[in-house]
Amino acid sequence: MSRVFDMPFSSVYPLYVAKVERKGRTQGELDTVIRWLTGLDQPELERHAQGTTTFREFFDEARLTAQASEITGIVCGVRVEQIEDPLMYRIRLLDKVVDELAKGKALEKVMREGVPSRD
Repeated sequence: MSRVFDMPFSSVYPLYVAKVERKGRTQGELDTVIRWLTGLDQPELERHAQGTTTFREFFDEARLTAQASEITGIVCGVRVEQIEDPLMYRIRLLDKVVDELAKGKALEKVMREGVPSRD
């Protein structure tokens, strides 16, 4: 797992962009979802997307949304809500919302608008 943790966010971000754009979504929508999940603003996100920040450092700066606990389901063959490692959990949350966006889910649903938090 540590290999993923030390991977630069900037090496994965273009893959997220390509994935959503292949499915007819935009980089702007992707950025909106990532900012919602992480609490980062656009300049912070761009700094990470263009820099050498690792996933560990990226999520050290992030302030997960209160609705993060509402993100459930399977990503990469693993049920998100059962991941025990806190950093891997956050990475898989990001993967899950990117997948939902790419699959055509409305932004409001991806961002769990109108869903009361379990916290």
